[in-house]
Amino acid sequence: MPNDFNYGILEITDHRPWPMPASPWVMRQTWHDLLFAHWPIDVGRLRARIPAGLELDLFEGQAWLGVVPFRMTNVAPRGVPSLPGVSAFPEVNVRTYVRAGGRAGVFFFSLDAASSVAVWTARTLLHLPYYSASMQCETRDGWIHYSSRRTSAAASPADLVGRYRPTGDAREPANGTLEHFLTERYCLFTADHASQPHRLDIHHPPWPLQPAEAALTVNTMADAAGVRLPGVAPLLHFARRQDAVAWMPAPVG
Repeated sequence: MPNDFNYGILEITDHRPWPMPASPWVMRQTWHDLLFAHWPIDVGRLRARIPAGLELDLFEGQAWLGVVPFRMTNVAPRGVPSLPGVSAFPEVNVRTYVRAGGRAGVFFFSLDAASSVAVWTARTLLHLPYYSASMQCETRDGWIHYSSRRTSAAASPADLVGRYRPTGDAREPANGTLEHFLTERYCLFTADHASQPHRLDIHHPPWPLQPAEAALTVNTMADAAGVRLPGVAPLLHFARRQDAVAWMPAPVG
């Protein structure tokens, strides 16, 4: 598997809300063909599902939940080459937005991946709620066709089936907009087995967002997290590619 990771992203930092960590980054990955599908959710419904120590982050008083399918390549520790069968796989996550320690980030309800190695590593080392899934992602007639069925034992069933595509030109989201709030996040928060909140910093260039359309014929990803999506059309954005690096998690505060 060729490594086409763009290390030039490490020099693109003016857009960041805070400096990159002084310690070395430990993981790289490239994200392809992302769909950001977001729904407005009742604040009380989401707040009850956020771990202690994290504060729900709102945009003009509104909470949001995202379902984000994509595929990954170049997934490997720093200094390790990409490996066939390990470094490339589809993933879909369910996320909302939180604050802790004065910083805004992402909180994942779940991350489903078609890689048992990635699932074990992320659950063990990063305290992230990864689940194994049977997944397919392919491009046909200009559409990204996507399907995912969770296969982890003793986990709530979660399925996503549909197709999506971009419908316009890419642009960076302007600061202060909803698109910026939903995508320009440079850390994620999780909790360890003792319910201690941790922050994991990431870095990437500004998102090249495109308007999108989608037909999601099956979507029980949020139901598996105990959240019922409202009966309204989601806010949709597409991104063709994003290269990113990540640091090890550290306790908040």
